[in-house]
Amino acid sequence: MQETNSPLTTRRELLRRAAAFTLLGAAAPSALADDALRVGSPAPPLVLHTLDGRSIATRDLLGKVVIATFWATWCGPCREELPLLSAFQERHRAQGLEVLGFSLDTPDALASVREVAASLRFPVGLLGSAYAGAYGRIWRIPVSFTIDRHGRLADDGWNDSHPSWTPRRLQQVVLPLLSGGEARS
Repeated sequence: MQETNSPLTTRRELLRRAAAFTLLGAAAPSALADDALRVGSPAPPLVLHTLDGRSIATRDLLGKVVIATFWATWCGPCREELPLLSAFQERHRAQGLEVLGFSLDTPDALASVREVAASLRFPVGLLGSAYAGAYGRIWRIPVSFTIDRHGRLADDGWNDSHPSWTPRRLQQVVLPLLSGGEARS
């Protein structure tokens, strides 16, 4: 007869529960975000802790259109997208566009992150973990979320079938927000 409270049984039960929790998280990576992310609803807050030590909160950017982009130095599509976002922000900064770059790289890759960030015209910081609050676990990159001037979510990157920014997608999603209109898909 096996003792139910033996250290081995307890350890197995803990491992089984941890595995089940991990699998649930992997099966629905944005499940936490689904309730909080609704286009047209208030965007959940984000704070970028930049490489130069500043903190930029999306709530402090009301009146601006914000693109929060999640990327990594090892992500090829991200590295292609970042210069496009940088140039687009430069062209539209006077209209109130702000891009915030959240790197998923670990602190040991800080030199590589700094190298990429040096060529960008928007602030960059390390996310610190794969979780971005109400946006959920960042499980695919690049992924971005766009917040309108009123602090509402205007574009949910989880629901984009082709989430990488292109000039056409920037024109459809961001330009209308900059001119006071609504984003088009």
